[in-house]
Amino acid sequence: MNRPRQASARAQTHLWVVQRVTAMLLAFAVVVHLVMIVTAVRGGLTAAEILSRTQGNAPWLAFYVVFAIAAGLHGAIGLRNIAAETIGLRGRGADLAWVAIGIVTAGFGIRAAVGLYA
Repeated sequence: MNRPRQASARAQTHLWVVQRVTAMLLAFAVVVHLVMIVTAVRGGLTAAEILSRTQGNAPWLAFYVVFAIAAGLHGAIGLRNIAAETIGLRGRGADLAWVAIGIVTAGFGIRAAVGLYA
């Protein structure tokens, strides 16, 4: 009789863990990203020089793909929680909508990363 409640509690716990792990990834990624921007700007690099350094660089592509996926997951889970708490938007349909938003958001970031790599 408690199975749906237990499943819900387990799902909430998993989402909580994913939210915290993606927060840690984002904290690291944002610092690296900002350091690179400041370094490029202070070094006087042009956009063409920056692109020449990122094009074909697989480690930077991997970094930014992970960054985009973490941002998509983190944002979608956060929006899901805000919507559930403020307007009571819950249920399977709402969860699927937040998954779609996370995928689209991550997709935009991955597309940008691939554009820098290509």
